[in-house]
Order: sequence, then C-alpha cells, then structure tokens
Amino acid sequence: MIMATQRKQYRPEFKAKVAVEALKEQSTLAELASRFEVHPTLIVQWKKQLREAMPEVFADRRRKADRSAEELQAQLYQQIGQLKVELDWLKKKAGVER
Repeated sequence: MIMATQRKQYRPEFKAKVAVEALKEQSTLAELASRFEVHPTLIVQWKKQLREAMPEVFADRRRKADRSAEELQAQLYQQIGQLKVELDWLKKKAGVER
C-alpha cells in the first residue's frame, strides 16, 4: 500500500527568520539547512522572495491608500450598476413605466 506523504508547511515568521539569516550570509546554505532542518532550495527561494518584497516595506504608504481608494470606488460603481440593472428588471416585471 502506498502512503501519501504530506508536505511540511512552514509559518511565515519562520520563513522570514530563515531568509533573514540567509541574507546576512554569515553561514553557508548547508549550515542554515542543517540548523533549521529545511532543504537548501527552500532557503534560496525564501531569500529571493524576501529580497523582492523588501522595497514594498519602504514604499510610499500614500500610494497604497490611493490604490485601495480606487479599488473601493470601482467596487462601488460595480454595485451601483448591479442595483440599476436589478431596479430596471423589477420595474419591467411590475409593469411600471419610467
């Protein structure tokens, strides 16, 4: 009988800790892999993800607020459109003229 192995999942805090240690470059990949009991390939991936995400940490927060405001506005316009379609349908169904 074949038993399925379940992949180990790591918490984001743990990944960040390992990636920061890898960025410090005070230990080799093999040493880090042994210390944290993680495959070296994962450490390389997490280190790359951390490097790519770091500029976001220092990004202008106003841009994020503008982006979320635009997203909210788009959602509201979509809801208005949906409600208008529903209202028109109900008026037609009830036989009410405009």
